[in-house]
Amino acid sequence: MVAPQLAAIFTKLQTLSTSDHASVVSMNIFVALLCACIVIGHLLEENRWMNESITALIIGLFTGVIILLISGGKSSHLLVFSEDLFFIYLLPPIIFNAGFQVKKKQFFRNFMTIMLFGAVGTLISCTVISLGVINFFKKMDIGSLDIGDFLAIGAMFAATDSVCTLQVLSQDETPLLYSLVFGESVVNDATSVVLFNAIQSFDLTNTNPKIALEFFGNFLYLFLASTVLGVVVGLVSAYIIKTLYFGRHSTDREFALMMLMAYLSYIMAELFYLSGILTVFFCGIVMSHYTWHNVTESSRVTTKHAFATLSFVAETFIFLYVGMDALDIEKWKFVNDSPGTSVAVSAVLIGLVMAGRAAFVFPLSFLSNLAKKSASEKISFREQIIIWWAGLMRGAVSMALAYNQFTRAGHTEVRGNAIMITSTISVVLFSTMVFGLMTKPLIRLVLPHPKATTSMLSDQSTPKSLEAPFLGSGQDSFDESFVGVHRPDSIRALLTTPAHTVHYYWRKFDNAFMRPMFGGRGFVPFVPGSPTERSEHNQPQWQ
Repeated sequence: MVAPQLAAIFTKLQTLSTSDHASVVSMNIFVALLCACIVIGHLLEENRWMNESITALIIGLFTGVIILLISGGKSSHLLVFSEDLFFIYLLPPIIFNAGFQVKKKQFFRNFMTIMLFGAVGTLISCTVISLGVINFFKKMDIGSLDIGDFLAIGAMFAATDSVCTLQVLSQDETPLLYSLVFGESVVNDATSVVLFNAIQSFDLTNTNPKIALEFFGNFLYLFLASTVLGVVVGLVSAYIIKTLYFGRHSTDREFALMMLMAYLSYIMAELFYLSGILTVFFCGIVMSHYTWHNVTESSRVTTKHAFATLSFVAETFIFLYVGMDALDIEKWKFVNDSPGTSVAVSAVLIGLVMAGRAAFVFPLSFLSNLAKKSASEKISFREQIIIWWAGLMRGAVSMALAYNQFTRAGHTEVRGNAIMITSTISVVLFSTMVFGLMTKPLIRLVLPHPKATTSMLSDQSTPKSLEAPFLGSGQDSFDESFVGVHRPDSIRALLTTPAHTVHYYWRKFDNAFMRPMFGGRGFVPFVPGSPTERSEHNQPQWQ
C-alpha cells in the first residue's frame, strides 16, 4: 500500500521538477535574448534607422519562428502573457521614469497644449475609432462584439507609442516639438487606461444621458484623483528624506526609499481603483523636483541611471514578447479559415488610427495657436505633421488592454476575440516596424534643418551657457530663470501670457512655501562633511 503512494508522490515531484526546469530554461533563453537585443541595438545605433523597439520585435519574430519549428507548430513563445506581469511589474518603471526624466520647465510651459492633445485629443481619437469600428465591423464576420467591446477597442487603439519618434528628435534642437510629443504620449497612455477602466466599470448595453454623465464624471474623478495621489506620495517621500536625511548614515536607504515609495504610489492607485499610470507619472515629476535634490550626490547618480535602466529593460522585454506572440498558433487557428477577415480588420484599424489622429492634431493645434502671440510658441504645420506621425505607432499599452479585454488567463476562446488579438498584434507590428523605419526620413524631409529651427523653438530666456556637469539636462526644474517675464499688471496680460503668468506665480509659491518644507534645489539639508555639502560647494549655483 505504501509503495504505490510513494511512487505516485515521486512521479508528481519528478513532473514538478521537470516543469520547474522547463521554466528555468525558458527564463535563461529569454534573458539571453534580452542581452542580444541590447548588443544588436548598440551595433545598429550609428545609422539610427533601427531602434531598440524594432530590434526587439525582429528578434522576437525570428525566435518565434525557431520555437515554432522546434515545437512542431505547437507554440511560438517562451512565456505566457500575464496581465499582472505587465501592469504590476513592467509598466510602472516605464511610466515613472518618463515623469522622473521629463524636462519639467518645457513640460509645464506647454502644459495646456499637452493636456489638450493628451486628454481631449485621446477622447476625440477614441470616439472616431469607436464609431468607425461600429460601422465597419458590423459588416464583417468577426463574431459577436457588443458596444462595450467597440468602445474598448477605441480606447486601446487611442493609446500611442512615440518611442521611435522621440529617439530621432532632439530635446536641445527642437525643445517645443519634443516636449509636445513626449508629453502627449505619456498623458495619452494615462488617459487611454483611465478611459478603458471607466468603460469596463459601466454597463453600456443600455445607454442614456444619465449614464453618459456618470461616465464622464467617473472619468474626471479617476483623472484628478490619480494625479493628486501621485503628487501627495511624491511630497511625502521628499519630506521624509529631507527631515530624516538618510544619507548621513547610508545612501542605500534613501535610494531604496525613493524606489519603494515610487512603486507604492502605483500600488496605492490600483488599491483605490485609480489610474496607476497617471499616479506614478506625477509622482516621478514631484520626486525629481523635490526628493531628488534632497539625497546625496551619489544617490542622484544612482537613481537617475537605475530608473532609466529598469525602464529600458521593461520596454525591451515587452517588444520582444510581442514579436514572439505574433506567431502564436493558438490565436491564429481561430482565423485560419478566413485570414482575409483578420487582414481587413487590421487595415480598418490602421486607417481609423490615422483618421483619429488627424481629427484632433490639426484642429487642436489651430486652437492652441490662437492663444499664443509669440511665433516661437506656435506649432507650425510641419511640426503638426510630426506630431500626427508620432502618434501612429502602437505599442505595449494597446497590447495589454487588448489582452485584458479579449483573453482570459492569456488564452482566447472566442473567434471574435481571437481576431481582435491577432489584428492588434498585426497593427502593433506594422505600425512600429513600418512607421518606425520611416520616422527618420520623414523628419529629415519635414524638418530638413533642425538646428535652423533651434532659435525659434528653444526658450530664449534660458541661459545657454549654464549646464550642469552631469544630470542637469535631464533634471531641469521650475526655477530656471525667466528673463524678461514680469508680473502682469492687468487681467488682459494674464489672458495673453497664461503660461508665463502661471509659471511666475508658481515659482513664487514654490520658493516661499513648498521648497522650505519639502526641499529641492537650493534647499538641500546641510550636514557638515556630508556628500551633499561637497556637492553643493562644487556644483555651480543656478539660482
